[in-house]
Amino acid sequence: MNKVLAVIILCAGVMTSGIASADIKIGFVNTERVFREAPIALQAQKRLEKEFAPREAALQKMAKQARDLQAQLEKDGAIQSDVERRSKERDLANLNRDYQRTLREFREDLNVRRNEELSKVQDRARKAIHAYGEAEKYDVILEEAVYFSPKIDITDKIIRALSDK
Repeated sequence: MNKVLAVIILCAGVMTSGIASADIKIGFVNTERVFREAPIALQAQKRLEKEFAPREAALQKMAKQARDLQAQLEKDGAIQSDVERRSKERDLANLNRDYQRTLREFREDLNVRRNEELSKVQDRARKAIHAYGEAEKYDVILEEAVYFSPKIDITDKIIRALSDK
């Protein structure tokens, strides 16, 4: 058994020494930075903000109406008739329910659209990384690593490549 283990270790050493002597070109891309800083990612974010701004404003208006109605109930509740107070409480409950439903729908729609935009950015980033890797003759380009040396970080170059398009 010890001889088999020794042969495996010897073979592994021979194989890795052959790899170590070869010139391997490795790059690393911080995709989180690309999604945060690349012009196409920033444009996607602006499109989302513009698309959802009216709905967000409507939600803020609903929230303000609910706060105002709540404040009015707290202020005038003691001097109002039971019927009037119950009517306002019912209005407030309906407004809160509508607000929660609208907020939930807003978040769901925003997440769907954000995922669509992120997918487009991801697609273009992958194509840019692939094209850069081929042009610069990289053997491998990594997207995730526990540690990477700054000398193999090509994130800035990929961001620039995405801004040129």
